Amino acid sequence: MCLAIPGKVLSTFDQHGLHMAKVQFGGVVREACLEYVPEVQAGEYVLVHVGFALSRIDEAEAERTYQALRELGQLTELEAPVDDELDERTQFVPVKVDPGGN
Repeated sequence: MCLAIPGKVLSTFDQHGLHMAKVQFGGVVREACLEYVPEVQAGEYVLVHVGFALSRIDEAEAERTYQALRELGQLTELEAPVDDELDERTQFVPVKVDPGGN
C-alpha cells in the first residue's frame, strides 16, 4: 500500500528549475517537490508521496493523519536515518572479496 505522509513546509526554494520545499515530518526534515501545488507557502501543510507534495491540507487534518499512521506503525521509513544522517559507527567498510572463494 502506498501512503502520502503529512508534513509542514518549512521553506521553499528552486532547484534546477523545480519548485521545492524543506518539509518537516515529525522530527525529520526532507525535501519535496512542490510542482503539483506551487501555491504552497512556508508554514502550510502538505501530503507528500515519494517526494512529491500532492495536496495542501490544514494543520488539524495533518495531525489526525500523522497520529493515525503512527498508531498503524506506518512511519518507520521516516524514523530511519538517511545516508547523510548516519554517524561514523554505522558507516560501511569496504571488504576485499577473493573471487576464487579462498
